[in-house]
Amino acid sequence: MPNLFLTLAGINGFLAVGIGAFGAHALRDRLTPELASTFQTGVQYHMFHTLALFGVGLLLLAMPQATLPRISGYLFTVGIALFSGSLYVLAISGIRWLGAITPLGGLCFLAAWGCLAWFGATSQLQS
Repeated sequence: MPNLFLTLAGINGFLAVGIGAFGAHALRDRLTPELASTFQTGVQYHMFHTLALFGVGLLLLAMPQATLPRISGYLFTVGIALFSGSLYVLAISGIRWLGAITPLGGLCFLAAWGCLAWFGATSQLQS
């Protein structure tokens, strides 16, 4: 695949918009305010980190051999699945123990941002 992370960003952007619309319309009268807020948090983090994936994809166009951005992209992808995915399922199903998965996604997000910070601090970027 020419650029995995740009492809994943496109797919996740599509999903974030579609899932957000589904929540706003189809679930509006079915969720309690608390669960609707949980669902919305999932959508927001999904889109924020989709944009991060897009940035990783662009960075890898310029520096295709860079390892830390690639690791970051994988971590963002897993983080979206774990963090946002667990919040979506929790909100729709009401199964509270799924909230225990959410912090694992958050840790993936933190590690991804840490990888990008480390890359920025240690790489010899050309202007």
